[in-house]
Amino acid sequence: MQHNNSRDWLDAENAALIALAESCEKPDTWSSLTNECIIEGSAVRVLEHKIDPENNPLNGQEYVSADTQGTLFQLDDLPSADYAVKASAAWEHATQQVAQWRNHGLDLVTVFDDRFPSRLRSVVDTPPFLFAKGTLLADDSGVSVVGSRKCSPEGARFARDVAHMLCGRGLTVIAGLADGIDSFAHQEALRSGGRTVAFIGTGINRCYPASNRELQHRIEEQGLVLSQFWPDSPPTKQTFPMRNALMSGYGLATVVVEASEHSGTRIQARQAQRHGRPLIFRDTVMEQARWARQYRDKPGVFIVRSVEEVGDALDMIAHIDNGADALLDDILTARVQYA
Repeated sequence: MQHNNSRDWLDAENAALIALAESCEKPDTWSSLTNECIIEGSAVRVLEHKIDPENNPLNGQEYVSADTQGTLFQLDDLPSADYAVKASAAWEHATQQVAQWRNHGLDLVTVFDDRFPSRLRSVVDTPPFLFAKGTLLADDSGVSVVGSRKCSPEGARFARDVAHMLCGRGLTVIAGLADGIDSFAHQEALRSGGRTVAFIGTGINRCYPASNRELQHRIEEQGLVLSQFWPDSPPTKQTFPMRNALMSGYGLATVVVEASEHSGTRIQARQAQRHGRPLIFRDTVMEQARWARQYRDKPGVFIVRSVEEVGDALDMIAHIDNGADALLDDILTARVQYA
């Protein structure tokens, strides 16, 4: 994504992207603005266009004057002068904020940074930025291990065994640093000497739940903690589903260890399907949660009874992915030969 390796260029793009997020108004969303910036190749150009579209047309677009627009759109559809003032102020503030974050040791990673996780670039709700503590790997290969906060001893054991197996295969263990299944998966990854990534539902400066403060610090030191929220954002009912969406996009697949009828885990299952990521359900989940049964016959869904069968499912997923990659290579090679 990055076209220029200079710090000044990246700082300018980061500040513009943060300003777009700060001044975002409906019908835009953070994701839609991010996609617009990716397509344009510059947040600076997108922001300049938002502030003054007449003098800053985007690539492939011609500005339509207000007189002409009046015959095409309702008045509410036109850019407002208030927005231009708001966005300009946000840009100035964001420029200062990016510098302050760096001075405070915060690692801001935007879609313009080569370190931004590659798999998150391909999802429908790509975040504009992440805050990171730990070791970033742009092409990290991992699997999400998710389940209930109030899990059974059998569920905890299954989560630990899956995490141990993933580490043995050189795969990253991804979870959400919640109590229960998530914590057992993170802990086993650390104990096994493997890599683990935690997506948190708060800002990067916060620890939630408080009982996992020490675990969060250990993951920061030995793995990676990621947040898609402003650094001091508190936990809310909305932040955890958003966190789950990124977990599903970051990983190769999601293993659902244990879930109740009203478990938040179902959000990740839905997002995984939306992202085209495989789902691996422990068979007891199908027995205990009616919502899980709707996935039984869907493509990319595996139902397993043991950790060994989780491994078999991952082998099948890898085989399918490798076959798709080989087919794509053949198509591209053929196009070059016959061009």
